[in-house]
Amino acid sequence: MNWNIKESYTNWNSEISNKEDKIKIAKQIANKVNNGDVIGFGSGSTSFLAVKEIAEKIKKENIKITAIPTSYEIKLLCNSLQIPTASLIEKKPDWSFDGTDEIDENNWLIKGRGAAMFKEKLNILNSKKVYILADQSKFVNKLGEKFKIPVECYPETVNYVKQELYKLGAAECTLRTGKGKDGPIITENNNFIIDVKFENIDCNLEKTLKLITGVVETGLFIGYDNIEVIK
Repeated sequence: MNWNIKESYTNWNSEISNKEDKIKIAKQIANKVNNGDVIGFGSGSTSFLAVKEIAEKIKKENIKITAIPTSYEIKLLCNSLQIPTASLIEKKPDWSFDGTDEIDENNWLIKGRGAAMFKEKLNILNSKKVYILADQSKFVNKLGEKFKIPVECYPETVNYVKQELYKLGAAECTLRTGKGKDGPIITENNNFIIDVKFENIDCNLEKTLKLITGVVETGLFIGYDNIEVIK
């Protein structure tokens, strides 16, 4: 039995910047979809547009795919568009796509403004090929130029994690809070996010941050050789 609910989850919750460029990228991703694919669906505005384009292709060509979404937001969108979903416990993605907040010339990324970097990283690690959707506003000369690094941590460790981040040379550590919400943002894993500013990001920083007790995941994606950028 299905829920008889008319509410739609197909509308983005804020205005999409660079929408025309993102739609072009979304169409490129939809063109890569084949019947029977198991695809990791990323989060963010470009991924949102890609999901809508994929749904149109599914209807037009009468094909079947399975999505592994990285957030409840994208899962609800898939359900609204009648795209079957699964978890990594059930299926392994043939390939994945995702957006990014920043990307440099080495294809190093900062992700996590949507607080979904834990599942996003799981999809990347479990996929042979990952397409990163990046309009021109995402490219930077130096990683950390526009955004801080999101660090997801277990709530009771937040002060300890901040202490250790400063020891590593962090210039700023801010517990993330949200508009219209009292207190910190809670991730889908029931954790907190600390947004961290480092003046210099080297190839070892992602692994170093993960060694801090209490850190669940970070928004640094460094050295992933299965990434291909779509722009």
